[in-house]
Amino acid sequence: MRNIYLKINELLHAGSGLVIATVTGASGSTPQKPGSSAIFRNGELIDGTVGGGVAEGRVQEASLKCSMSGKSRYLQILLNSDISNKEEAICGGELTVLLDANPANHHQVFRMMSKSLAEREAGVLITMVTAFAEEHVLVNRYWMTNNQHPAIPGSFLESIMPEVNRLLATYGTDEYLEMKLTISGEEPSSTFYLEPVFPPPKLIIAGAGHIGKALSVMGRFLDFEVTVIDDRREFANSSNLPDADHTIVGDIGAIIAETVKDKDTYIVIVTRGHNDDAKALKACIGSGAFYIGMIGSKAKVAKMKADFLSNNWADEEEWAHVHTPVGIDIRSKTVQEIAVSIAAELVLVKNNKVKR
Repeated sequence: MRNIYLKINELLHAGSGLVIATVTGASGSTPQKPGSSAIFRNGELIDGTVGGGVAEGRVQEASLKCSMSGKSRYLQILLNSDISNKEEAICGGELTVLLDANPANHHQVFRMMSKSLAEREAGVLITMVTAFAEEHVLVNRYWMTNNQHPAIPGSFLESIMPEVNRLLATYGTDEYLEMKLTISGEEPSSTFYLEPVFPPPKLIIAGAGHIGKALSVMGRFLDFEVTVIDDRREFANSSNLPDADHTIVGDIGAIIAETVKDKDTYIVIVTRGHNDDAKALKACIGSGAFYIGMIGSKAKVAKMKADFLSNNWADEEEWAHVHTPVGIDIRSKTVQEIAVSIAAELVLVKNNKVKR
């Protein structure tokens, strides 16, 4: 799921009644963890999830009331009903959900977020909640990056800054942090939720054939920013590749050589032939790309490795960084199965990166 906050401004133009629901606390066994969010309009789920099933049904019902009243609130959901009650959840946990009934008040924050992410700059969404009662809370939101500090009271900002810096330094983390802060002599205290938001990882697919097309669908589904490159205009176009964010026509090797490759770049080489694969690989092996994968039989891979090493196009360490034959071995037979195996390897590598 792509970051739902990026849809807020678009949805605000379409009318009123929007409510953002966010899981802010979870204990025991729950369907979602803190930071999971969903958008509702007049009680109808638009995007995202806070857990599905009974829990989401209760949030949906509460969101309708918030839409009508314009009042934000917390919602406590117990998931420990008896198993004989088929209409209730039996996870045995408890969820706390914040319902923001006035996202329009923060439209400028969401615009700044969109601009930062478009420029591939990470940031932290800060949600400040002052709770006067469970059904009476005041919500303020702020966007902070390394280069942009919001107008938060100085004492709060001083406490928040170290955590913001830590979250941004742990690139790709999905940590959702809660901080309770109080200004001396003032009540009630405020709760700050810090949510790091990063630009989507870049998936560059060299080759717009059957596998490249299928992988572009999977890449989009898995929240990558997808670019497909091919020298055939009839293949590399938005009509043929509706799920790609960018399609580029031209010499694959030359285009990849010119592309900025960094810790957020994942390159998959699935061109129509050995020579094109080699050109694409030459352009990215030993680069700053975090992931490089290339399709091929074991025999093809062995020959290409020998060529690269003998011609000094790569050394052993650089070759070891290439995932080839690409994909997790799931005994793939069809194009779609091959795309799934590659996508699974991308997810594995990406998630292991976050843990490091």
